Amino acid sequence: QVQLVESGGGLVQPGESLRLSCRASGHSFRSYTMGWFRQAPGKEREFVAAITSSSHNTYYEDSVKGRFTISRDNAKNTGYLQMTSLKPEDTAVYYCVAQFRGTDYRNSRNYGYWGQGTQVTVSS
Repeated sequence: QVQLVESGGGLVQPGESLRLSCRASGHSFRSYTMGWFRQAPGKEREFVAAITSSSHNTYYEDSVKGRFTISRDNAKNTGYLQMTSLKPEDTAVYYCVAQFRGTDYRNSRNYGYWGQGTQVTVSS
């Protein structure tokens, strides 16, 4: 069993940056692909980014490419999402996920573990 705890969310102005962290319990985290999803009010949950267990491959939603960077430190059992040039449309609850099983990283059903989420609000 793996528990995921996100942190680092908050209120920022457009153009600013935030770094989200996802701390995992359990040794198996390092063997899992992990990622981030987000859900804005009144919208469906959407894929943001994913990274394979060894960090060899990363995947991004088109709207965040070039602005967000996913990374992980398996020695610390922690994943990260560095967000720059934030926009109001990035406002959402951000969820850390792990234990990918399947072929489509963008499908939320393919992840076995979810965190509780952290709120990111981008507003002037």
